Amino acid sequence: MSLIIYGGSVSPFVRKVRVVLIEKGIDYRLDPVNPFAPQPEFLAISPLKRIPVLRDTDLPEPNTLPDSSVICDYLEHKYLEPALYPKAAFARARALWFEEYADSAVAETIGRGLFFERIVKRMLRQEPDEAVCTKTLTQKIPPLFDYLEREIGTREFLVEDRFSIADISVGSMFVNFLHAGEVPSKARWPQLSAYVARIHARPSFAGLIAEENGLIAHFRTAS
Repeated sequence: MSLIIYGGSVSPFVRKVRVVLIEKGIDYRLDPVNPFAPQPEFLAISPLKRIPVLRDTDLPEPNTLPDSSVICDYLEHKYLEPALYPKAAFARARALWFEEYADSAVAETIGRGLFFERIVKRMLRQEPDEAVCTKTLTQKIPPLFDYLEREIGTREFLVEDRFSIADISVGSMFVNFLHAGEVPSKARWPQLSAYVARIHARPSFAGLIAEENGLIAHFRTAS
């Protein structure tokens, strides 16, 4: 297979790329990288020291691309069907906005305030700070989820009534929310709760979540 993804499976950004590949039916290889102790050869292709990085061995070197958003856009243009980005200019821009919202505000809040505390710290043999988690859940997350609740409304998907990079990006962040032991409240965010359940039930997401659960369970019990 010509595509290699360098990264860790529980990263929401690696997962985003993997969902795109699965939805498009593209074979690839995942080459594990520990982002906390990356090897020099990885740093040479990831100037920001982040995962994932894609290598397309169909191309001559340099044939690597860092950054999940760049990678997903590349895959969309190389493998046209099924399209995961809207064609209409405004709809595409709106999908890219939700991707950015997920990759920035949602990722920072869930990642640092919950996933890092409850999962990554266990992996590093440190104790989580539940005070940080409580502050995240009660103060930082509600405005983010309120916005998504309004935007989803009664629609099945975020943009154009079809599955797109917007849903992949948002859905991926909610997998890490799930791994941290949380789900959106059905009472406070009924539309968001139902939306996340629908997205995670798709075979592309469900398969990866099942794959990751064993590793997450191991991290939770690490001491």
